[in-house]
Amino acid sequence: MSALAPLAPGLVTAAGQAPMPLAMADPATVTDAEALEFLLHPAPLALGLSFALSLVLPFVVKPWLTRWGIIDIPSDRSSHSMPVLRGMGLAVAISLAVTCALALCVGLIPVDRSIALVVLAMIVASAALGWAEDYRGVSISMRLGAQAAIGALGTGAMIFALGVPAWWWPVGVVATVAYINIANFMDGINGISGLHGGAVGLLYAWAGATNGMPWMVCAGLALAGAFLGFLPWNLGRGTVFLGDVGSYVLGGSIAAIAIGAFLSGVYVEYLLPPLMIYLADTAVTLVLRIRRGEVWYKPHRQHAYQRLTDAGLSHVQSALVVTTATVLVSLISLYGLWASGTGSAIAGLAVVLVIVAYLASPAVLRRLRARGAEPRP
Repeated sequence: MSALAPLAPGLVTAAGQAPMPLAMADPATVTDAEALEFLLHPAPLALGLSFALSLVLPFVVKPWLTRWGIIDIPSDRSSHSMPVLRGMGLAVAISLAVTCALALCVGLIPVDRSIALVVLAMIVASAALGWAEDYRGVSISMRLGAQAAIGALGTGAMIFALGVPAWWWPVGVVATVAYINIANFMDGINGISGLHGGAVGLLYAWAGATNGMPWMVCAGLALAGAFLGFLPWNLGRGTVFLGDVGSYVLGGSIAAIAIGAFLSGVYVEYLLPPLMIYLADTAVTLVLRIRRGEVWYKPHRQHAYQRLTDAGLSHVQSALVVTTATVLVSLISLYGLWASGTGSAIAGLAVVLVIVAYLASPAVLRRLRARGAEPRP
């Protein structure tokens, strides 16, 4: 075998090194086997290390959270009834940032290192803002301003590095602010953020492998490992919560990866579908609250995932419904990307049906349970 052997059109690999893209690969030119090889090479460090760190670091962080008195007190919006430690997202954020930094240092990301650095900076900045909110509290205007600054500086740096048109700059700013807040709104039951980070991270890692982008593969795997590693701490009794530092780093990292990938030429069919359930749940809930004349930014329990728990599902069951719908929408969208004509149209219709079914699921579940509780003659 030669020292420089072809992996796929547009991709080459040096012996013992990660595959290196020569140019953006068209999805049709990379086979599943080639993408899987591209994905598995950094997995031991990017996925394994972030998972291990996220699983172990809470033992170090938890005593400090207790000392600092970072406690989540139940409110009308809460899905828990007892005070619980929050801020454990600090451990997740450290795991994610350390893993992404190491991937850069050990050469798993041989090209587009500037994009990887910007993504890392946006992850750290999002975590820092969330931690400030957990530790001291930050006003709404300060939070939105800081989120916009993260999006503006990060997107601007990527535009400069990639040489793409500057008209995408406001799109990146809005996307960053929007998804940080969406992740925060949706972080209301045990397990939902851990499963969302795991699912989106793996889907984005696959998108990076299919498009021959090592930085996206590593960032996606690190994201998945960090949030999946937190699940044992959060499932069941839910002894600790991510807090704002966790939901902010979830939203900020997903936004950063998506913006970097989009500006690099990755098709939107890879990037948007993993976010569509979260987007739909948040958008529909906000529109309905505004139509009812409610203060849209006040705490509430009206998201579909929250109403699923009110209808009788456990936290884990509701979180699994959200994650299953997310994965279904993503897989159907990938099929639509590869299909053409009628197949693509059917895929689009199927995506809409999955989203509608998810949004309607709380009402359907309530009716089924009410019908089952009716006395039989």
